[in-house]
Amino acid sequence: MIVVVPRFAERGGTVSATSENIGRQQFMKTVGPAGGDRVAVYDLENVHGTPIYIHAKVAVIDDVWLEVGSDNLNRRSWSHDSELSCIILDSTPDDREPKDPAGLGDGARKLARDTRLELWREHLGREDGDDADLVDPVSGFDAWRKAAGTLEAWHSGGKQGPRPPGHARPHTPESITGLSRLWAHAVHRSLVDPDGRPRAMRRTNQL
Repeated sequence: MIVVVPRFAERGGTVSATSENIGRQQFMKTVGPAGGDRVAVYDLENVHGTPIYIHAKVAVIDDVWLEVGSDNLNRRSWSHDSELSCIILDSTPDDREPKDPAGLGDGARKLARDTRLELWREHLGREDGDDADLVDPVSGFDAWRKAAGTLEAWHSGGKQGPRPPGHARPHTPESITGLSRLWAHAVHRSLVDPDGRPRAMRRTNQL
């Protein structure tokens, strides 16, 4: 799993930014241990080092499922706000190997794979067609790690020499002090990411 997120919270200020970041930390603490080294989270910057705010909601799963819409990966989007998403299951198979990345018999689909490759080329600073190592999601995952690690090392080393290609850097959520955690969880659950399910469903945790 590769996740691309904004480097900083959407809103500034101590209350807004901290309450958003506490949710981001909760996500990474849940998904990270579950996926181990199969999960990577990145943020993006332009060639001048300025962070790029990521607002797009695009998901590609196993080169089969393609989703584009407005919903976020949180309770507010799924149970509180009005959202709209489009899921596309392309009927055209993609014959490039691996033909069935998930091994479930679904088979890769052309639109989903082409969309993923276009995004990956852009984020990794690749030219059109320079994606032979990205077609396989496993080797593509390693290509992300290498490119982001090289760019991160360039920054850490004082930006000596030409800037490495690509826009991705490993994402590290902003730190939150112990005192801030006391109120950030409450603000996050009540305002940033409220649960809009009816009370009876919340009590029994029904979806």
